[in-house]
Amino acid sequence: MFGILEGSGFEVLDPRFETCFVGHARVERLWTGGRWLEGPAWFAPGRFVLFSDIPNNRMMRFDEASGETCVFRQPSNNSNGNTVDQFGRLVTCEHLSRRVTCTEFNGEIRVIADRYDGKRLNSPNDVVVKSDGTIWFTDPSYGIMHDYEGDYGEQEIAGCHVYCVDPETGRTSRVADDFEKPNGLAFSPDEGLLYIADTGATHLEGGPRHIRKFRVGDENELADLGIFATCTNGLFDGFRVDRSGRIWTSAADGVHCYDPDGTLIGKLHLPETVSNLTFGGAKRNRLFITATTSLYAVYVTANGSKLG
Repeated sequence: MFGILEGSGFEVLDPRFETCFVGHARVERLWTGGRWLEGPAWFAPGRFVLFSDIPNNRMMRFDEASGETCVFRQPSNNSNGNTVDQFGRLVTCEHLSRRVTCTEFNGEIRVIADRYDGKRLNSPNDVVVKSDGTIWFTDPSYGIMHDYEGDYGEQEIAGCHVYCVDPETGRTSRVADDFEKPNGLAFSPDEGLLYIADTGATHLEGGPRHIRKFRVGDENELADLGIFATCTNGLFDGFRVDRSGRIWTSAADGVHCYDPDGTLIGKLHLPETVSNLTFGGAKRNRLFITATTSLYAVYVTANGSKLG
């Protein structure tokens, strides 16, 4: 059940992908037993990964030193996306409570955002923290569409949008309002670009299944640069960017790797639909992957551009 996973491996679609891994690298299944895993986040001081098991209403913790996985938090308010802020604190999107939270070092859970313009958020999905401390998150309606990943509920805000929270004032601003179902998001290494996935095809025939690219202005305003890439197998969900600006993203058949110019240069095949991933390990060159029921990992020669 655990250990090296036969039948998995790297597929080179462009010679540029050959420098991203060594030939003998193999995927390991670290843990299985979830229903729909999401939101892996790497905590370097403790050498552990936290990830969500959304339908089971729990957050799990994989310890790299011991190889053991245990429950970190249950109930978790059907947590989804997680990340690490600039101080090393856990930031979490919660479907059930329809909010984004920060777990302080003493364990206290503080609300970052739960409303916009006086109305409850839909169900925050994924989150990233910029180096200036601003918290950026997507807010599709997946967690209120049924009871499987949250609670069926009324959508108080028209549409599904992308938001940014100022850490000094606590003010939540809407930064993008033309998405069907905004999902994963990540900054380029210099934070001059923001990539955001749209998984609108889940509930709209012919809907979007792509990642869009935005220029980030001096005041954190976004300028739309168009579609960066369209998924060739399933949907993009969560993704991360390495130090060279390549995007490593989830897909139905595994992990897809895109060059900064938008070329699909390679794939990492897995036997389950991938939901999300993050870079971890001492050198940030171990890719931790959540895929349906299991947590996987593989060493690559790329290094993650950010923690979390």
